[in-house]
Amino acid sequence: MKLLFPFLMSLLPAASLLAQTEAPPPQPPSGVPTPKTTEVLVIQTARQGITRQQIMNIMPAEIRATVKLYLDGKIRQWYSRGDGRGVIFFVDVKTVDEARAIIDTLPLSKENLLDHEYIPVGPLMPLAGLIGAPPARP
Repeated sequence: MKLLFPFLMSLLPAASLLAQTEAPPPQPPSGVPTPKTTEVLVIQTARQGITRQQIMNIMPAEIRATVKLYLDGKIRQWYSRGDGRGVIFFVDVKTVDEARAIIDTLPLSKENLLDHEYIPVGPLMPLAGLIGAPPARP
């Protein structure tokens, strides 16, 4: 019995380490609302190996389709990339799947000439990562 207590105490650091490695990912602090996606940022870039001429052949149809989506309220804003390698859209949807369905209707996407990156965004979303867990109270 005398040796059992020191033996169990020696296992405590190992058990603590094991519990830390198997812990679930941290959850947002309680009381902090989870930010809602209000639109999806879509970054379009020409696929590697696609020439400027291939893009320009389809560009008139692409512009007409993009303007129609804008007038229909599906695309809120669009910008040309500063590096000249593509465009950026803010699509008025709540999920990436909805954004993908809209962007897939555009002529350049149908021709598989572009790579797409979809990023859900919403008000104050970056703050959720900065807030972290509240400090422990004594």
